[in-house]
Amino acid sequence: MKFLILIILSWLTGNIFISLLIFLAILYFLDRRFIGIFPSLTKPFRRSRQIARLRQQLALNSFDVSSKRELARLLLDRKKFKEAHNLLQEVKSSSDTSAEYWSDLGEALLGMGQLEEGEQHILHALKINERVKYGQPYLSLAIAYREKNPEKALHYTELFGEHYSSSSEAYYLIGSLYQSLNRKEEAKRAWDESIAIYRTLPKYKKRDERKWAWKSNFKKLIQ
Repeated sequence: MKFLILIILSWLTGNIFISLLIFLAILYFLDRRFIGIFPSLTKPFRRSRQIARLRQQLALNSFDVSSKRELARLLLDRKKFKEAHNLLQEVKSSSDTSAEYWSDLGEALLGMGQLEEGEQHILHALKINERVKYGQPYLSLAIAYREKNPEKALHYTELFGEHYSSSSEAYYLIGSLYQSLNRKEEAKRAWDESIAIYRTLPKYKKRDERKWAWKSNFKKLIQ
């Protein structure tokens, strides 16, 4: 079907290169509309504008705690962990009781390779509020320890699964970690669970979880 569409586009445009670009654009649009596997092309630009706006705001008022914390979160998204860490340290005294703050600080440290200290801060965040960021800190710990300590990574992924049993992402990660431990049958069961969870989700949640169900299917095929 895809090859036929490409032939038709080539016939209409008279140029295989232009037809290929049109085909990829259509494919990207359909994915963003219905599937969600491809990353957003506009998100990095929106994030850059937000970062520039916050930097300008802080240049005018260097004591703006909320702007510093928002900027730190955006920098974490861009994997600028050291800069985010420095900003978070500046607002520590006014954020001591915030679970979101300790989670962000822990994530910055994980990104800087300081796993144990980052883990302590994230566990402190979860102690303050077990549902902080809808369980994302568990996944941050699982990803951080995935190579260095797969068993610990599996433990944190399973904790996420226990608290958020409607997450296809959690069971995809559990399966991947089982695979890295050469526990193939358990990996397959986890991916089956990821797919099964996706099928039971309400329509509004399926788009966010669809790529994990697709990835689980793919993992099962190549295992």
